[in-house]
Amino acid sequence: MPIPGSGLAKGLAVTLRTMTKRSHTAQYPEVQPELPPRSRGVIGLFEENCTVCMLCARECPDWCIYIDSHKETVPASTPGGRERSRNVLDRFAIDFSLCMYCGICIEVCPFDALFWSPEFEYAETDIYELTHERDKLREWMWTVPAPPALDPAAEEPKEIAAARKAVEKAEAAAAAAAAAAAAETAQAADTEPPTTPSPEGDA
Repeated sequence: MPIPGSGLAKGLAVTLRTMTKRSHTAQYPEVQPELPPRSRGVIGLFEENCTVCMLCARECPDWCIYIDSHKETVPASTPGGRERSRNVLDRFAIDFSLCMYCGICIEVCPFDALFWSPEFEYAETDIYELTHERDKLREWMWTVPAPPALDPAAEEPKEIAAARKAVEKAEAAAAAAAAAAAAETAQAADTEPPTTPSPEGDA
């Protein structure tokens, strides 16, 4: 059982230790704080990667992501092919007055369209200005820090390994096709009948 008054004694001990030290005042905003590179400041949107799958809006616990889109018909790329439809992003907005910075939207995005930016100075006097539309979210994208370098001892990512194997396979097929074409050309040159020069004086 704790001794009565031990909590008060501990609190007073902390007070006595700190009262003799000089206080350190951060001169903000003249001196910017040193934040970790992956600080949760604001969310940037890389809309080229967005497929309007709506996962971020559905998983958001605060319902602060607003997405509008429409479908467009893409003509067939080959003759006789079938037309396809694709989603086109019309609106992507995040209401940061509701956002609790949980990061679920960034985690569930399957195409890496949302990123954390360490920028945090976007306070507004009007609460409606805290709803950032896709143009403003795109501007935050340029403040996203670069990802850390890969560990040289780590395994090669599966996506990169698959892409490398596909390129190597295509290069090997192209080399084999070129070798086959060269062999056919050489064989055709060997099978051609030799031409004899006509004797001089023939009309």
